[in-house]
Amino acid sequence: MTLAPPRLPPLPDAHAALLPPLAQTQSNAWLLTGPARVGKRALASVVAALHNCAQRGPKEAPCGECASCRAAALDLHPDVLVLAPRTTTSTGKAARRKIIPIGAVLASRDRDKDYEQHVYEFLEVRPTYRRRVVIIDGAEHLNAETANALLKLIEEPPHRALFVLLAEDVRSVLPTLVSRSSRLGVPPAPQSDLAKYLQQEGCPVDAELLAFAAGRAGLLSDVEAVRSALSDARSLTDAVRAGLWPAFEAATALEKTFSAALHPEALRFVWQPETGAVRAAADTALEALQGALEAYANPGLSFQVFALSLRQAFGAA
Repeated sequence: MTLAPPRLPPLPDAHAALLPPLAQTQSNAWLLTGPARVGKRALASVVAALHNCAQRGPKEAPCGECASCRAAALDLHPDVLVLAPRTTTSTGKAARRKIIPIGAVLASRDRDKDYEQHVYEFLEVRPTYRRRVVIIDGAEHLNAETANALLKLIEEPPHRALFVLLAEDVRSVLPTLVSRSSRLGVPPAPQSDLAKYLQQEGCPVDAELLAFAAGRAGLLSDVEAVRSALSDARSLTDAVRAGLWPAFEAATALEKTFSAALHPEALRFVWQPETGAVRAAADTALEALQGALEAYANPGLSFQVFALSLRQAFGAA
């Protein structure tokens, strides 16, 4: 069986239209802002590929076929470094606070050895292809110390390196970084764009999926995970109405698959048809569950309490 060649992340037409200004080689740093999971990360990956592509075409898009583009498609590009907030602590537990520490920039300050490669270390080496690119996925989580260390590199980037900073809201990024970056907003994609995007990926298009995505192409990077989260949310809601023991069983099942990135939003989406009072009570129960999990409370007990709270919210106690 012949395997399909790796591909760069597909972009909705609305985001592909942003590539011409991002292709300019004069900028040292770009700040891309937009809602969570709108597609900023995929756009940044394509921008990195574009700046290293050996056969940039007239449409200012990476060719997708040269050695550099193939490496980018496999997330193995030697000239691209991605920084993101730590999601776990050194003991393996979920991090209570998202932060990109100074250790991500300076190897000498990485006490827990959380990062395989550090920005200064990465930029010491000349690019293998055209340009070294540092993507910072969550620029709002840079603390002042980390941001100040990056500022020196952004102002005088070694080997003409490019920084691509991603954030949900420009107001949440330190002003010193904002002032030294070219800014571009990444808008939600029209539903027609997302439908075309899904068809290109060979995924069935349905109204619920498009409504849940609400223009956020990044949310559809794993369609099966989204569908699974929506199914879990419906199962739990139906079980809560069916009785106490079905609610407990569904909560136990949800504990095993729960994703903090998807399930809370899927639950709120499924609860939309309910009355305002029911939604408010259910949302309070969900926030309590999230708080308990962030505080490392017993997960099994936390989900059982969640089921009881939902029974009360839905008036089924």
